[in-house]
Amino acid sequence: MAPWPELGDAQPNPNKYLEGAASQQPITPDKSKETNKNNTEVPVTRIELLPTYSTATLLEEPTEVDDPWNLPTLQDSGIKWSERDTKGKILCVFQGIGRLILLLGFLYLFVCSLDILSSAFQLVGGKMAGQFFSNSSIMSNPLLGLVIGVLVTVFVQSSSTSTSIIVSMVASSMLTVRAAIPIIMGANIGTSVTNTIVALMQVGDRSEFRRAFAGATVHDFFNWLSVLVLLPVEVATHYLEVVTQLIVESFHFKNGEDAPDLLKVITQPFTMLIVQLDKQVINQIAMNDETVKNKSLIKIWCKTFTNMTQMNITVPSTANCTSPSLCWTDGIQTWTMKNVTYKENIAKCQHIFVNFYLPDLAVGIILLIISLLVLCGCLIVIVKILGSVLKGQVATVIKKTINTDFPFPFAWLTGYLAILVGAGMTFIVQSSSVFTSALTPLIGIGVITIERAYPLTLGSNIGTTTTAILAALASPGNTLMSSIQIALCHFFFNISGILLWYPIPFTRLPIRMAKGLGNISAKYRWFAIFYLIIFFFLIPLTVFGLSLAGWPVLVGVGVPVVFIIILVLCLRLLQSRCPRVLPKKLQNWNFLPLCMHSLKPWDALISKFTSCFQMPCCCCCRVCCRVCCLLCGCPNCCRCSKCCQDLEEGQEAQGVPVKAPETFDNIAISREAQESCG
Repeated sequence: MAPWPELGDAQPNPNKYLEGAASQQPITPDKSKETNKNNTEVPVTRIELLPTYSTATLLEEPTEVDDPWNLPTLQDSGIKWSERDTKGKILCVFQGIGRLILLLGFLYLFVCSLDILSSAFQLVGGKMAGQFFSNSSIMSNPLLGLVIGVLVTVFVQSSSTSTSIIVSMVASSMLTVRAAIPIIMGANIGTSVTNTIVALMQVGDRSEFRRAFAGATVHDFFNWLSVLVLLPVEVATHYLEVVTQLIVESFHFKNGEDAPDLLKVITQPFTMLIVQLDKQVINQIAMNDETVKNKSLIKIWCKTFTNMTQMNITVPSTANCTSPSLCWTDGIQTWTMKNVTYKENIAKCQHIFVNFYLPDLAVGIILLIISLLVLCGCLIVIVKILGSVLKGQVATVIKKTINTDFPFPFAWLTGYLAILVGAGMTFIVQSSSVFTSALTPLIGIGVITIERAYPLTLGSNIGTTTTAILAALASPGNTLMSSIQIALCHFFFNISGILLWYPIPFTRLPIRMAKGLGNISAKYRWFAIFYLIIFFFLIPLTVFGLSLAGWPVLVGVGVPVVFIIILVLCLRLLQSRCPRVLPKKLQNWNFLPLCMHSLKPWDALISKFTSCFQMPCCCCCRVCCRVCCLLCGCPNCCRCSKCCQDLEEGQEAQGVPVKAPETFDNIAISREAQESCG
């Protein structure tokens, strides 16, 4: 094989590749050396060049490429404990206590901001959500019921609210259990949008955002894939309805106490000072109650007194009297006695908006902006504090504890234990959204792997259904059975999804799909917002509109779209696995315009559009960033202190890089080598 060309011109630092006599044994002079000495009369040391490398050998060597999904090594850059004096150790202890207090405080604000965010969404879209449910005639379409469940849960940011509406409608015979099951499936999808929004707060760092967004969307993909498989099965067999009906009829359920609400006991004293909502208004709108359509969701009176008295009222005729003995006439009108209930307002609520008398939409927008800002700020600080605390030995212990499997042959039990842990933690905090949202930043900073977060998320799905079952047991007698059956449908739907997408490692498609979406979103960060809008708003709204137009329109539009998607997936699978069976033109997507098989043109367009709105950071922003860095112990060169610069380049190397020694630092030769690899 021919050596690399122009070796002499290509070495910028010859001393690194020369071995002189100073590091060698003494060499006896030879004739050539003597001749050279006679000619120049300057002592010359014999040198030896390192062996040259063949081009083919360099290209054939395996290239080590860093896996972006490997957990980062959180190294402790501070002073070791053993090297500190007594004063330094005391100061370190107080710093640790201060960071712990800050972490708990911002975690509390983080959970409270999630509660306020849910209230804001209910103020903005709660009445619209109730109107979705008010037309019970369209609920017989399972596909329409599914998208209504998604949209309502996204609008109110609470699967428990949408489930309680469904239970009320089933109990009042406005909705059958069979029609309610697709809505429950949609609510399961809609509740996963919260932690996806939380993942957007880590968009500043590409590596963290890749892991955080994948960890959040693994929940989405599990729910979507479960619905794609189980909804047709349920429509064909009604297995969820039959199984839950047998369970309800076999066990004699009795009213019990309400589910323990451990987290809200801590957060409600603060959130109730911000705003309080009358959630019964949404239920009454869904039940077609005309008296509440213009009623505000904001609760004004928290303490009321209801009294019932007998009053004399006029009626059109004696047939309208309550009883013949309580009916009389005065010659002009017919009178009767009737029990009249009236409500007396005693004390107003003690929250900020009680005396503002603003419309629900205005209050909702104000709370939405404030809660998102607080959520974003708390998440940034939490990530910074965790990054400063979880270093060195602490990070190593936590990573090994969470991510390590049991010894062989019990390694397969680790994931199922994680499912139980996720279910238990969700049962404690009473919200799957809170648990998965708190899990997301830990995935982003590299404490928990995607593979471990997946069973924790599945356990969270089960935990939120057990909470619903306990809440159903506290329902009144007329809604007890329907509440329990709906909660059991939700439970068995998630169990069926876990049996589909977890026990066999090959079937864990949500992990691979989430990683693929994480890679795309890390490279094109605008695609994350595009994904949220498309999957949680545009697709459900499109299906909703087509379903309202009738089955012929839905089938006429949906079948070609589904056929094209299946065709593209099959073609993509053949291109990656066995491209030789395809015609040469179909072995890649180059026959299509670039904008149809690559995001680069769209990225250039969006970058050009958003560049008009980019402004340098103000002084306040820089001061806040530096304060954040001082609190968290960041170095002076961190991202916070350079918030106006994007430290990470969006360009990534195409193909496999060539592994060559440092002698080939010449730009022309490096470029030629890379072209020869391509």
